[in-house]
Amino acid sequence: MTQSRPVLSIVAPVYNEEAILPELYRRVAATLDAIGEPWELVLVNDGSYDNSLAIMKELHARDPRVRIVSFSRNFGHQIAITAGTDYAQGDAVVIIDADLQDPPGVIAEMVEKWREGYEVVYAVRKQRKGETWFKLVTAQLFYRLINRITGVDIPLDTGDFRLMDRKVVDALRSMREHHRFMRGLSIWVGFKQTGVEYVREERFAGETKYPLSKMLRFALDGITSFSYLPLQLATYMGFIIAGLSILGIILTVILRLSGSQAFYGQASTLVMVMFLGGIQLISLGIIGEYLGRIYEEVKQRPLYIVKEAIGFDQD
Repeated sequence: MTQSRPVLSIVAPVYNEEAILPELYRRVAATLDAIGEPWELVLVNDGSYDNSLAIMKELHARDPRVRIVSFSRNFGHQIAITAGTDYAQGDAVVIIDADLQDPPGVIAEMVEKWREGYEVVYAVRKQRKGETWFKLVTAQLFYRLINRITGVDIPLDTGDFRLMDRKVVDALRSMREHHRFMRGLSIWVGFKQTGVEYVREERFAGETKYPLSKMLRFALDGITSFSYLPLQLATYMGFIIAGLSILGIILTVILRLSGSQAFYGQASTLVMVMFLGGIQLISLGIIGEYLGRIYEEVKQRPLYIVKEAIGFDQD
């Protein structure tokens, strides 16, 4: 099969997805062959320790349009997306999860919108199959919260599944921050954007790679990447506590002058000291979270290290 410069690049981060990769390739190939444009499938091996990399190499041997970026270790989902967009050569780049919850068939609708002149086409989840009530509720709360507290209007109920024009990809490649929230960055850069609705399917096989701890870290990255509200809350809490303290002093003086025994003893003092100490520690934690991100950026380490890249031109 002769290789040609792709018009469409599909980027799929992979972490221990050996059971899914053959079906992912089959569905992507069927969809893109029907579209009729030259394409490539960029699989980013994010430090998988199962048989994923071997299967990727088998797929590449069968079809050179399957190209592989393999990390030296696990760097995380958002970094894997970044590496995929760095290596993708197409005029339009589609980000899709490897677990097939995002149906490859939706790519055809995205391409139609792209041909109409849209430069970012994001997929909107109108229904999510196989999700627990906890996951659905927390996802809805997260998207609505981040829209309220950030300066970026991130569309509700969207994920990383989206098509981006080459101009958008080049703009994203210029931003090398470590704690990345790609769905926010792709909105922040601007350009002409629209959405297409789809039904998010259940995971094809395997287990989720986003447990609660990773979801919380991801949410924190999204908030701290685009909002200073947590830092402002620390200031607001300081003013509120200072105001309450002044009221407490006035109330204590009045009660003492009136002969009340309400504030004698150490219990009230101990409670106030513990309360103030807790607020101070929370405020320090918020400041430390932002400071840690600054420290990470100042070190200027690379976002990822590629152990091998297979199927790409030498350049």
